[in-house]
Amino acid sequence: MLITQGDPCGIGPEIIVKAFAAGELADAVVIGCPRVLGRAARACGLLLPLARLDSPLDRREVPPGALPVCVPADLPSGLDTLPWGQMDAQAGAAAAACIRSAVQWIQAGAASGMVTAPIHKEALHAAGVDYPGHTEMLQALAAEPGQAPPPVRMMLANPQLRVVLVTIHIALRRAIEALDVAGIVETLRITHEAGRRFGLAAPRIAVAGLNPHAGEGGLFGDEELRIIGPAVEQARASGWDVRGPFAPDTVFMRARHAPPGHPGEFDFVVAMTHDHGLIPVKYLGVDEGVNVTLGLPWVRTSPDHGTAFDVAGTGQADAGSLVAALRMARQLAAGL
Repeated sequence: MLITQGDPCGIGPEIIVKAFAAGELADAVVIGCPRVLGRAARACGLLLPLARLDSPLDRREVPPGALPVCVPADLPSGLDTLPWGQMDAQAGAAAAACIRSAVQWIQAGAASGMVTAPIHKEALHAAGVDYPGHTEMLQALAAEPGQAPPPVRMMLANPQLRVVLVTIHIALRRAIEALDVAGIVETLRITHEAGRRFGLAAPRIAVAGLNPHAGEGGLFGDEELRIIGPAVEQARASGWDVRGPFAPDTVFMRARHAPPGHPGEFDFVVAMTHDHGLIPVKYLGVDEGVNVTLGLPWVRTSPDHGTAFDVAGTGQADAGSLVAALRMARQLAAGL
């Protein structure tokens, strides 16, 4: 498994070295800058030898106790001198270089997937990288030559909820305008296939409505009648266990798996917009949250948090979400 270091001015390098020190990176290779990772280790009070590799396939030759690192050819220099916790175009360029390099290694057969440490979207934009975030960039990099990019969807998951989004990083007004039957059916197909990768023979998928009370029969909006309901019917006609649309203010409680005594009624919830779906997952806590890009030809997961500039460089960052992302990536890779 490959791990991209994320924004060098954020907490990504720190959570990587902490996870390694905890013994969680036994099968992983970091794509990044050894000097940045060394600086992060010092910030965390760790003595961490680094092994620079020419290829992730050389992982077996790494001495015990050393963190294996592959350096992208186009990685900017001087990254370890950038100030902690500040937006910098060089940092954005470095994050993009690590992502591109990881994809190239995966496409060359050197790894089954990737876990991406957090990037800073403003730094990415300042570096001239014209993608809103990881999801869109990875989708573009996954396109075969001369072919359209594959349809992908964002899923945020923790032990209690799995939520898949129809629309992601666009303004709310545009997200509502972008909803159509075909897009929702595509989301349900991708979700169903993801459930099979999780080992579920017949994944149970709930669909959240868009409007209060799922439109209340058209009184509070008609998207459920015109778009969401017909998409659910098409999905059911394909043999998938899809139900809804349900009122979005209660469906997450029904799906929440909170043992003992509270098994979830559904395995996944599909939400129409970014905040509709992600607020309930993040409310339950980001320490075990994992962001998964569904629909890619390889596995990609990420921690459920950002660069945390406010604590970067202090050694306080919690590696729990990164560890959860690694474990889920391994689970999904085993289901390929």
